Amino acid sequence: MRIWKHFVLWLFFCGSAPLAAPAGQIVDRMVGNVNGHVLLQSDWEEELSFEAFLDARSPDSFSPEERKAALDRLIDQELLREEVRPSEETPADQIAARVAEVRKLHPEAVTDEGWRSALQHCGLTQPELEKRLGEGIQLMRLVEARLRPSIQIDQKAVESYYQDQLIPGLKKSGSREVALPEVFGHIRDLLAEQRLNQLLHGWLASLRSTSRIQTPVASFGDQTR
Repeated sequence: MRIWKHFVLWLFFCGSAPLAAPAGQIVDRMVGNVNGHVLLQSDWEEELSFEAFLDARSPDSFSPEERKAALDRLIDQELLREEVRPSEETPADQIAARVAEVRKLHPEAVTDEGWRSALQHCGLTQPELEKRLGEGIQLMRLVEARLRPSIQIDQKAVESYYQDQLIPGLKKSGSREVALPEVFGHIRDLLAEQRLNQLLHGWLASLRSTSRIQTPVASFGDQTR
């Protein structure tokens, strides 16, 4: 997956809609406040459950650092939602394609029963998954529409990447060298995605600097339920 899209998908596919509560009772408390919008412990736990599902891992396997990173992504989601809000639904075929990608991450999902079991393990249903993915795709497009027009990748940048990174990398791995015309378009697209990712990080940093954000969490390893 492209660099920036991986980052944006990670932001938006996690926590964009309510999930069924995982096994066990979550004791709700405020874990964050973004410009007056309260983030609850249950929001955080649902975020972790969905990230675990996308990464085909157990929701209980997150380290304290990973839990904190998930809360940071939850905050970033809220900041971006204040700036870009989807007005159209995502086409069903695009949602279905994304669901198929996610399903491939779960070996047990070769059968419908195994797929339902994987969803249930993280407190999800098929409609909830489709809703989350659809919202994420639409928001991703809005972010791209806002940032991509400012990106310009010139020939010199492509040539520099080819000479300084691609060719040395191919030599080191013992792979066949390729002529610049063969990979020019691929390099240009890669540099554009990298730049888009940088712009997104910069935009988020700017939004954070001008927003009122509170995270009164004593321990990121705490999983009070």
